[in-house]
Amino acid sequence: MTDPHDELDPPFDVLEPAHWRGPLVFNSPHSGFIYPRRFLETTRLDLPILRRSEDTFVDELFAGVVARGFPLMRAFFPRCYVDVNREPYELDPRMFIGRLPSYANTRSMRVAGGLGTVARVVGDAQEIYGGRIPVDDALDRIETLYKPYHRALRRLLIRTHRDFGVAVLVDCHSMPSNAGPRDERPRADVILGDRYGTSCAPVVTDTLEAALRGLGYAVGRNKPYAGGFITEHYGHPATGLHTVQFEINRALYMDERRQLRGPGFGAVVADLAVVVERLAAIPVESLKPWRAAAE
Repeated sequence: MTDPHDELDPPFDVLEPAHWRGPLVFNSPHSGFIYPRRFLETTRLDLPILRRSEDTFVDELFAGVVARGFPLMRAFFPRCYVDVNREPYELDPRMFIGRLPSYANTRSMRVAGGLGTVARVVGDAQEIYGGRIPVDDALDRIETLYKPYHRALRRLLIRTHRDFGVAVLVDCHSMPSNAGPRDERPRADVILGDRYGTSCAPVVTDTLEAALRGLGYAVGRNKPYAGGFITEHYGHPATGLHTVQFEINRALYMDERRQLRGPGFGAVVADLAVVVERLAAIPVESLKPWRAAAE
């Protein structure tokens, strides 16, 4: 039987620029699409359905930041296998054979919705597994994928903060063009999540919004995405660590049904380059430690 560790070796990478230009760090935690064979043998869903949970092509949309002097981190494993934008042990005991550790968070809203660290559902609440899976399987994913990912991301931010005195993490995601079959209202082009002003200095979100609106994009803030675990966990403006979640509407750059790049892909890449330059132009002094809105 194929060892999933071999299939996911390496499980992620960090693309570093030849010369670091400033304190920006980009992260694409949900664009991975390497599905371990053992997982595919366990799931009751076809691969195209599983892939709907991916932030497809998001790492490619932001790949140009490396040539501009900023690092990009990206996962190769899919979020429905293990989700690094959750607490390390947000787990639903109903999913597993065996007992969870006493420190597991079994009562979060994300667990209740089936979207814990090891997800129970994808898409329109479709169950991933035909039955319970061994708890050791979930814990192994956390030890071998989740924890190394966060150690590497933490090192990247520490290095950036050390070199520039501040660090700005842009956590890159995508969203479906509508909320589901019962909600046909079009979503904004981009949703910026800063945990309602607590995960970054206002100048970060304000600059992103102004740049995007100047390019003709419809921009929302915090609803329906205020930022997940990564935004909340790494955003500490009082210490000069700023994090913002960037959610882009998939209809802008891809065919959502066929999961292919769309005719707008190149234009979005070009526009994001402009947005990154605007963000890079923020004076470092305005990002130095300060007190966030809710503190």
